Amino acid sequence: MDSPAAVVVTVVVVLALVAMVLPLLRSGRTRRLFGTPADRATYATLHAASQAAPPLRAGLTAAGAGKAVRHVRALLGTPAVALTDGETMLAWDGGHDHHGVAAVQHAQEVLSAGRTHVVGPVGVTCPDPDCPIRVAVVAPLTVEERVVGTLAAYARTTSVGLVRATNEVARWVSTQLELAELESSRARLAEAEVRALRAQISPHFVYNSLTAIASFVRTDPERARELLLEFADFTRYSFRRHGEFTTLAEELRSIDRYLLLERARFGDRLQVTVQVAPEVLPVWVPFLCVQPLVENAVRHGLEGKPGPGRVTIVARDVGQEALICVEDDGAGIDPDAVRRTLAGDPESGSVGLGNVDERLRQVYGDDYGLVVETAPGAGTKVSMRIPKYRAGVHP
Repeated sequence: MDSPAAVVVTVVVVLALVAMVLPLLRSGRTRRLFGTPADRATYATLHAASQAAPPLRAGLTAAGAGKAVRHVRALLGTPAVALTDGETMLAWDGGHDHHGVAAVQHAQEVLSAGRTHVVGPVGVTCPDPDCPIRVAVVAPLTVEERVVGTLAAYARTTSVGLVRATNEVARWVSTQLELAELESSRARLAEAEVRALRAQISPHFVYNSLTAIASFVRTDPERARELLLEFADFTRYSFRRHGEFTTLAEELRSIDRYLLLERARFGDRLQVTVQVAPEVLPVWVPFLCVQPLVENAVRHGLEGKPGPGRVTIVARDVGQEALICVEDDGAGIDPDAVRRTLAGDPESGSVGLGNVDERLRQVYGDDYGLVVETAPGAGTKVSMRIPKYRAGVHP
């Protein structure tokens, strides 16, 4: 099977061709552009493929198959087409749907053998002498070399051309399902990485926050109530399950709650400076990409340091990007440990730091990883650049 990159390029080329042709259709220039039947057939094929691809990109579901099957039949030009997942008939198009009840039965040979099967008139029976359906060509739909369903083309007679066409369209449908699986895998990976970050929320932070809140219950009940509400809001944001991205404003609001709880524990020892340009507040960023850096700054920068410590959070507008920096004047980190962390070594120290770096590179490319400036005794500064606009980065 073609590589995912090659598949994406092919799909983009097809969609680009359709995008160029549609305005010509509306302007009435298509008669000159598509002067021959072959030209018009080529356009019809491209158009049908572009219409079928989006619903298939959601995976092999009844809803997606129901939207795509009409366009798949247009690609084949047969009286009827069926899509199954091997156990159920997901969609039928072309009328004569009394044949649909046998679609799953026709799929069984393909599921067991893993290759295209031709069902003759004996297997495709019909009491209606005028029915155009007498044979079926059933081809496998595969994802990562697994047969996940079938595409069946129903016609009056079979031919080498029909078998080849059904195989080619089945391979194209399989490619769309592969893309759906890749997208699903990417989403699962992103969710797993966020769960890993959630697991990094220190039990000591939770314990210390609740202990600090408890210390105010008798002496200052109103403050204890306010801190408890802030703690609830912080945990609600950190453990939410929807959205791979959030706005920088939302991320900073959660950080503010975190720092409020830490200041209740550290008192005047924890000094915080925040400088944020209003222009970057609406920028979409990966969920939990800044908060772990602030937690690291407090935990590693200040907890082991005598006397007060400062955490500085800066977000600047730099043209097409937002520049976000988190800096502390704490104990600093061994640069070799930082390099190992960013290289993916789980034993090197901050898993959260490596997690954020990896997610930034996955979303924006290798030019957008974390930049860490540190040395023992010299504090730590962690910077990241976030493009203001990037395809696929949205709520």
